[in-house]
Amino acid sequence: MGYLDLKFLHILGAAVLFGTGAGIAFFLVMAHRTKDAATVAAVARIVVIADFVFTATAVVVQPVTGLLLANVQNYPLTASWIVASLALYLVVGAFWLPVVYFQIRIRDIAADAARQKKALPADYHWYYRIWFAFGFPAFFSVLLIFWLMLARPNLW
Repeated sequence: MGYLDLKFLHILGAAVLFGTGAGIAFFLVMAHRTKDAATVAAVARIVVIADFVFTATAVVVQPVTGLLLANVQNYPLTASWIVASLALYLVVGAFWLPVVYFQIRIRDIAADAARQKKALPADYHWYYRIWFAFGFPAFFSVLLIFWLMLARPNLW
């Protein structure tokens, strides 16, 4: 696999990771705003599937293609921008993994409320608030990774 193939896969993976994350956030926030348990349950069901199909795939593709690109370009893995990118990638993962669990809980709690024709309960709102809060550090970390990949600054 050549440099351009790797670069294409790396950029595609980044686009999928960022785009899926932004899309998931948008759709789940919009569903939440309806305050309708059935709507939240339906959207959360799709969000969980999208996270497993798209985000999880990109999570694997990114470090593999990144390490291969660094090797092909002879970038040392100790370069400050690579170290910072990898650290931020771990931050993203540390927030994303719990978010997947929160999305599953949101889906299940909303589905149960919809079946019982009840309003969304307090535990749903707790999971939603935590899910929402966890999105910010992950989102801004991804933006910083994009900048580091483009600028490749010497940070130290």
